[in-house]
Amino acid sequence: MDSAEKVRNVAILGHSGCGKTTLAEAILFNAGATTRMGSVTDGNTVMDFDAEEIDRKVTINSSVATCEWSDYRLNLIDTPGFINFMEDTRGCLRIADGAVVVVSAVDGARAETQKLWKYADEFAVPRIVFVNEMDKENANFQQTIEQVEKLFSVDAIPLFIPMGEGLQFTGVVDVLHSRAYVTKGGKSEVLEIPPDMVADYEQYRKKLVEKIAELDDTLLEKYLETGELTQEEIVNGIRHGVCTREFVTVACGSAEKNMAIPQLLQAITMYLSSPLDRFNAVSVTAKNTKDGSEVKLPPAENAQLAIYVFKTIADPYAGRLTIFRIFSGTLRPDATLLNTTRGTKERVGQIFHMMGKKQIPVKALGPGEIGVVAKLKETLTGDTLTDEAHPVVFSSVKFAEPIISYAIEPKTKGDEEKVSTGLHRILDEDPTIKFHRDPETNEMIISGMGQVHIEVTLHKLKRKFGVDVDMKIPKIPYRETIRATTSVQGKYKKQSGGKGQYGDCWITVEPLETGGGFEFLDKIVGGSIPRQYIPAVEKGIIDKMKGGIIAGYPLVDVRVSLYDGSYHAVDSSEMAFKIAGSMAIKKAVLAASPVLLEPIMKVEVIVPDDYLGAIIGDLNSRRGKVQGMESQAGGNQKIAATVPMSEMLTYANQLHSITSGRGLYSMEFSHYEDVPHQNAQKIIAMAKKEEEEE
Repeated sequence: MDSAEKVRNVAILGHSGCGKTTLAEAILFNAGATTRMGSVTDGNTVMDFDAEEIDRKVTINSSVATCEWSDYRLNLIDTPGFINFMEDTRGCLRIADGAVVVVSAVDGARAETQKLWKYADEFAVPRIVFVNEMDKENANFQQTIEQVEKLFSVDAIPLFIPMGEGLQFTGVVDVLHSRAYVTKGGKSEVLEIPPDMVADYEQYRKKLVEKIAELDDTLLEKYLETGELTQEEIVNGIRHGVCTREFVTVACGSAEKNMAIPQLLQAITMYLSSPLDRFNAVSVTAKNTKDGSEVKLPPAENAQLAIYVFKTIADPYAGRLTIFRIFSGTLRPDATLLNTTRGTKERVGQIFHMMGKKQIPVKALGPGEIGVVAKLKETLTGDTLTDEAHPVVFSSVKFAEPIISYAIEPKTKGDEEKVSTGLHRILDEDPTIKFHRDPETNEMIISGMGQVHIEVTLHKLKRKFGVDVDMKIPKIPYRETIRATTSVQGKYKKQSGGKGQYGDCWITVEPLETGGGFEFLDKIVGGSIPRQYIPAVEKGIIDKMKGGIIAGYPLVDVRVSLYDGSYHAVDSSEMAFKIAGSMAIKKAVLAASPVLLEPIMKVEVIVPDDYLGAIIGDLNSRRGKVQGMESQAGGNQKIAATVPMSEMLTYANQLHSITSGRGLYSMEFSHYEDVPHQNAQKIIAMAKKEEEEE
């Protein structure tokens, strides 16, 4: 069990393809946790072990691996940088004490990097920037730093600067310790700073010392008098500046070539927060479930036990794996814990450290540690586990709502139950997937953060639970309404020997305001329809409204007044009046200027300035109405628009294509509007054709 001061829980962040997983491999190799570096291309990394990840060569699921470096316990969290899977990253930042933001020296930071930076801001996570791919052609260290500063409105202070760039990259100069590290034959040598780099070194060192002095009046006074600070003052200043997020420090190297990784490790252990630093900086608290009071949770071994679950893995063989972080107290095997989120008890068996997909048994886990247990019955992502004597609950991460939906149906008839069971198991591990059966269309609907997200989920469903499905565009939940007032008769008369059927009603229909729903007014006087038959008329009307009149969609925002009718003493019945009501509403709607309504979505799109024109043009072509634009940090624009849902079903794919993956969007339901006449005619014709085929 490691002391909290010696623990570093570090999330590795960056856009997809910038080298995060390769960096995690290099760190594990340098720390001696592995005997060789795995490769994303070869599909044999510790972190990307899921079959989908190996196949697609991108990180889809966050994963944890532990190692030791220079007396420190490092828990690395390799996170997704692909836009569809970033909510998983956000969930991990809830428990991280620090982050390494990987930025390519060739590609720079992208829109995804900006989103990840915002997530890190949301949880006040200190970070170090690692400029990767210094060995690649067109690598540019200075340009990358300038972009980081501009994009994130932050001072980026290099602790290491590159010796050469691209094919000439041979190592780094340590700005703080005034020496060079050159990589030869996979091994690092310590050398004097080359003469041609002394000027650069002095410039960067001056920038570093000045930045430290600026943060403290006493140090500033000393610096102005003497022009220098002691090594200890600089180290403490860097640590303070990073932990309080006054600036970010920068390291550089090549993860793939395993160059300058020990120097990055040195920066992680020296400058990123420990659980104790985080407690002092943001004061980790939870709520007492008994009285709602706030409880401070210091990362002490003998404090009350408080655990936050940040990830769940659904394994059809091993059962559910629960990955957690201990914020305070000590966890030992065979403990009985209280899940304060759900009010249930859980029995914890063996506890483990994580090493990708492998689990390493441990005797105890202390404050700040990340661990995993198997086969908890009720516990899911976002839950709190505590000892029963001190029940507290953490606030959990509220994940973003899905942005794209597809209808699914099993390829094998009768597999609906298997689809539902399998997907509900997958929902346990991915809170950003939603699944339901649409009561209107009777379709099974799966929603996620993008098409790739849904495809990956359905591949997982097939691989883990043996059920294959087809994906199709879901039906749009159109509505029908009327724009005029009319009065009609609905009369049902049937004579076929013996007792007949007779029901007769007169109704007036009139439109209500949007959102008015349905009103039924009983205006019968003088007993023209007996009281016992009036509910039957209403039921006939409601049933018919549910199935729609002109295109099979629910009829809304209508007031129906039943004002006259007639009955037969022998032949009238509830069924006859129900049918009469149904006939009346159909006749009335057709005479009352019926229209189709479509759902309109409120859409926000964030794109780099260069793509603004193309995106606005595309939104206009989708019948969108741009409501406004707002400049964002880093040369981006936020466009607010309203767009019909039918035009947005596959928008995620189009946006990715137009902006080369640099655009982001979110949408939510806004209101219903009339479908333009030409479009409505097509929808009505399609509905009639489907009805005839059935």
